[in-house]
Amino acid sequence: MNAMSDTLWASLPVPAFLLDPGDIISEINPAAEQFLNASARALRGSPVFDKLAIDAPLDDAFGRVRNDHSALFINNVDVSGGNRAPVECNMQIAPMIGMPGFVLVLMEPRELADRLGRAQQVKSSARSAIGMAEMLAHEIKNPLAGITGAAQLLSMNLSEEDLELTDLIVAESRRIVALLEQVEQFGNLRPPKRKSINVHDLLDRARKTAAVGFAANMKFIEEFDPSLPPTHVDGDQMLQVFLNLLRNATEAAGKDGGTIRLRTFYDLSLRLRRKDGSGAALPLQVEIIDDGPGLPPDIEADIFEPFVSGRDNGTGLGLSLVSKIISEHEGWISVDSVPGRTAFRISLPVAPKEPEA
Repeated sequence: MNAMSDTLWASLPVPAFLLDPGDIISEINPAAEQFLNASARALRGSPVFDKLAIDAPLDDAFGRVRNDHSALFINNVDVSGGNRAPVECNMQIAPMIGMPGFVLVLMEPRELADRLGRAQQVKSSARSAIGMAEMLAHEIKNPLAGITGAAQLLSMNLSEEDLELTDLIVAESRRIVALLEQVEQFGNLRPPKRKSINVHDLLDRARKTAAVGFAANMKFIEEFDPSLPPTHVDGDQMLQVFLNLLRNATEAAGKDGGTIRLRTFYDLSLRLRRKDGSGAALPLQVEIIDDGPGLPPDIEADIFEPFVSGRDNGTGLGLSLVSKIISEHEGWISVDSVPGRTAFRISLPVAPKEPEA
């Protein structure tokens, strides 16, 4: 396996086994090591049926896959191994292209399938909640404008002590309007108007805007690769992405401030597979790194989902909007977070070459 396939193999969430023509374990992934409670070194070279007890006639199944060169699915079979109790699994057996006689076996434990199903239900519920929130946002903004206006009129004839109350009404009304506009913005994001742009110009603009506003207490460090070619993005939307991430880093640092590192580099190995099966190169890398406390481990995997937030008063829409914009640009965003270092990494395409005159 090359570096990219090694990474994909290791990141598979389900136990995976690569078997040679004699049903000997040639390779297993970390999920399979955990399932069998044994290391890959101890399992390689062993007959698969010495390590796995499967309540299904897999000899015939492996033969059909090898002879027909087509995948086979087997649902609801009990699998045990590594001194563990049987676990109900769904299995997929597929031939390996370019490796005659080799088969790939994927096992999805029922408990994992149930978790994935629940995650899909959560996403569906979130989409429904966003639709409802958009409708409510539109209906609530009008009466809020009336409340704000009435409070401002009242303030013209009030004492200094009573002015604090009307100021509070106006401030809180405006805060609610800002939240409602964020909800509307999330649901009504226009398609990006992409053009060739220097990503460093956008980062510099975002840094300057943040430094004179919400990130005035933060220290910025720039580590830019000056040789980066232009990217192909909507400048306004990508500026919004960078500002959202800088605001997120600033809020994580708290009142005492901290350091935000802006880093760019080129990575030719990263490719994103589109829904139509084609691949897209995303070599331009932008990292926004803070030295805050890090993301709570229980939400890190879902941090880009709507209404998921690591702050008590967070809306959970900022990073969702960031992810949505990046997706619309056919890019990729990921996060790596430990206490003292949280890095958001954005991968973007290179701008296409303009035709010669």
